[in-house]
Amino acid sequence: MSEKHLSSQFDTDLNLLCSRVLEMGGLVESQIVNAMDALNHFNEDVIRQVIAVERRVNEMEVEIDEDCNNVIARRQPAARDLRLLMAISKAITNLERAGDEAQKIAKRTQRIMNDGAGRAINTAEIRVSGELAASILHNALDAFARLDIAAALQIVRDDRAIDDEFNAFVRKLATYMMEDPRTISVGLDYLFIAKAIERIGDHAKNIAELIIYIVKGTDVRHMPRETMEREALS
Repeated sequence: MSEKHLSSQFDTDLNLLCSRVLEMGGLVESQIVNAMDALNHFNEDVIRQVIAVERRVNEMEVEIDEDCNNVIARRQPAARDLRLLMAISKAITNLERAGDEAQKIAKRTQRIMNDGAGRAINTAEIRVSGELAASILHNALDAFARLDIAAALQIVRDDRAIDDEFNAFVRKLATYMMEDPRTISVGLDYLFIAKAIERIGDHAKNIAELIIYIVKGTDVRHMPRETMEREALS
């Protein structure tokens, strides 16, 4: 991932950090997949798995952040190496928050399981957006490992599809709740789940933006997509 240095130990430190980011990302990815599986099949055992993994994800965020700080203190990196270490610190924060959203999905699913009205709501958009969220997070981690700008830009584009599914579901949910007030309580649970999925997509997009920052040295957060693409490809 990084350029070769005179100190082979520095290379080892950076490669180890990057490997740990991907390991943490794999845990979060499994959380998201399992959370959606629990929702689709109302599986209590899988819900417990999602919640149990959250503690390890939190621990990894603290451990990797501390390792980043130690490398900065020992090596005093500059330019791209410093950007890489700063990006790792921000990437693991996004991964931890994506894991939090997966846990929210699992906990809301527990509530829905106790409410028979939940099965009366068509959640096709949630299933589609959940699959998209897991997919773009996987792609974001793959692009991070390769520092692939083209892949990063595609992730930013794909995040819009999750937003579209979220908006479509909100419109449909409003119709359900107006037609049958008994669905309001469970409808709000589904709304929280849909929002959690949308935020997972946002965290994947944030990781993609960090890739552009590492390679180009340009902070593209909050830029319009067209401007971001020009900056990334220039």
